[in-house]
Amino acid sequence: MRIQAAVFDKQDGPFRLQDVELDEPGTGEVLVRIAATGICHTDGLARHGDLPFPAPGVLGHEGSGVVTAVGPGVTSVQEGDHVVIGWPWCGECRNCLAGEPRYCARLGELLVGGVRPGTGTSALRRPDGGALHGHFFGQSSFATHSLTRANSLVKVPHDIPLDLLGPLACGLSTGAGAVLNTLRPQTGSSLVIYGTGSVGLAAVMAARNSGATTIIAVDRHTSRLELAAELGATHTVNATDTDPVAAVQDICGGPADNALECTGILSVVRQAADSVGMLGTCALIGGAPAGAEFTLDHLTTLWGKRIVGVLGGGGRSTQLIGALIELYRQGRFPMERLVSWFAFDQIEQALEASYSGDVIKPIVRMPA
Repeated sequence: MRIQAAVFDKQDGPFRLQDVELDEPGTGEVLVRIAATGICHTDGLARHGDLPFPAPGVLGHEGSGVVTAVGPGVTSVQEGDHVVIGWPWCGECRNCLAGEPRYCARLGELLVGGVRPGTGTSALRRPDGGALHGHFFGQSSFATHSLTRANSLVKVPHDIPLDLLGPLACGLSTGAGAVLNTLRPQTGSSLVIYGTGSVGLAAVMAARNSGATTIIAVDRHTSRLELAAELGATHTVNATDTDPVAAVQDICGGPADNALECTGILSVVRQAADSVGMLGTCALIGGAPAGAEFTLDHLTTLWGKRIVGVLGGGGRSTQLIGALIELYRQGRFPMERLVSWFAFDQIEQALEASYSGDVIKPIVRMPA
C-alpha cells in the first residue's frame, strides 16, 4: 500500500516526506494507522549514526494509532482498536520467558536491524522498488502507517486522547518505569534525578507516586526545574552554579538512597554515581553515543553501591503503559504538561525545538 513517511537518505541527512510502499501484514503482524508519534533523543542518535541504523530509512518509535488490518493468527487486537506500539520482543528467549521482554536476546536485531525480523528484508520500499530500511524499534512510526508485530501492541482506552499517548512507548515509560520497576523507592527514601527533560520529569511524576519523601531534580534550565517542582520534586538544584553532589549531601544529610541519570552525559553519569553511598543504587537510562565509557571510584563502589542500566523502564509494556494511563486518568501523572504538538511536515522543526530546549516532548500529529 502507498503511505507517506519521513525518510532520511543518509547519515545526518534531513527528514523528507516521501511516498513509499508498505507491505500488508503477514502472520502475527498488524497494520496501524499512526495518529501521532513522539520524537525521542534516540531518533536523533540513530540519524547521526551514534545508534547503528542503516540508511536510507524511516525512524520513529513512539507511535500511537488505530489498528486498520491484522495478519493471519492475530487475535489479541482487531480493526478499530486504539493502540500504543510498545517495544518488540521475540517471546521465545530466556529473558522473554522470564518476564523481562525489554531485555530480549534478539533486541539489537528487533530495534535497529532495519529489516523484518527473521526475513532479512524490509516491508518498506520506494515506489520504484528502491530499498528502504524500516522496523525501527519494531515500528518506524515517522509515517502515516506502521507495520508491527501484534505482541508489541498495547490496547488503550478510546476515551483517552490518542495523540497524547505515543511517548508512553519509550520516553515517558523509560523515566517512570526506572523508578517504579527498578529503583522502587522505599518509604521515606531519597531519590535524585539528573536531567529534567521528558524522561526525567516522567521520573519525577512517578517518584511522587512512590514512597520517596525526598525527590531532588538536577538540571541547568531554571524553567524545567520550576516545572519539576510543580510536578513533585521536593528540592531542585541548578547545576550551572552549584555542585550537585555536594547539594545532594546537604539536602539528604549524606548520600541519597537512589539516583537516576537521564542525560547520557558522561560527566553527569559520574555525578549521579557519586550521589549515592553504601547500598545505594544509581540507575542509568540516558542515551550516550556508541562506544562511550565512564569511570567510577572503585572503593566507594565496592561498598555495596549498585550501578544498573535500565532499558525502556523495564517490565512489560502492557502493565507499565496501562498503569501510567490509569495514573493519568486519576490526575496523578499529568503527562500533558510535557508535550508540544507539531504537524507532520514540521518534523525537522520539532527536532530542533527539542534539541534547543524550547519544548520538552515534541509530538508529531499525522494528517487526518
